[in-house]
Amino acid sequence: MRKMWIKRAYTQHLRDNSSIYLFVTVLFLMGIIFGAIVVNSLTVDQKDDLYFYLNRFFGLVKTGEVATSTEMFQQSFFHNVKYLGLIWILGIAIIGLPVVLILLFIKGMVIGFTVGFLVNRMGLSGFALSFVSVMPQNIFLIPAFLILTTASVAFSLKLIRQQFFKGAKEQVAASFFRYSGILVGVFVLIACASLIEGYVSPTLMKTMMSLVNK
Repeated sequence: MRKMWIKRAYTQHLRDNSSIYLFVTVLFLMGIIFGAIVVNSLTVDQKDDLYFYLNRFFGLVKTGEVATSTEMFQQSFFHNVKYLGLIWILGIAIIGLPVVLILLFIKGMVIGFTVGFLVNRMGLSGFALSFVSVMPQNIFLIPAFLILTTASVAFSLKLIRQQFFKGAKEQVAASFFRYSGILVGVFVLIACASLIEGYVSPTLMKTMMSLVNK
């Protein structure tokens, strides 16, 4: 019964917010594209400086001199909790709605810039490195960002209708509990992403760098 209730609630959530999901997904993809375009706007010196630090980082990963897997898991988990927690808090404040969308756009831009820079400097090897270093954890992180951003926008719109349209009857208390429940589910996705980033991605990166340097 509990599984059926969860499935029903999830289906209803998707149905009610399909247009918002479409909007935030397009916005996120625009951020990725913009981040990739920004790479081409960098000067040669800026690219060389970034590539120098990137090479140092990859060298540390290869020799195992970076933080331990447990430390990387903790850093990743708390960073994403703070970022997504901020999105959740901004969803409660009406004026936070545009900031939520900006934060999602920035997340997409960071991913686009990272992948774009690696491909720009290293070609196919850079694409392979980005695939093992960026892609695995983002299988969980990207849905987490899209789900919470959609829930945040939907809740903000409910508050706006309640505040400014007298004829609107929104069950804000019930919506708030559902909104909080979504945050709990997002934390599970964050934990999965952080486990991959801490314990799986470093091993994949070491393997890929060994293949690239052959």
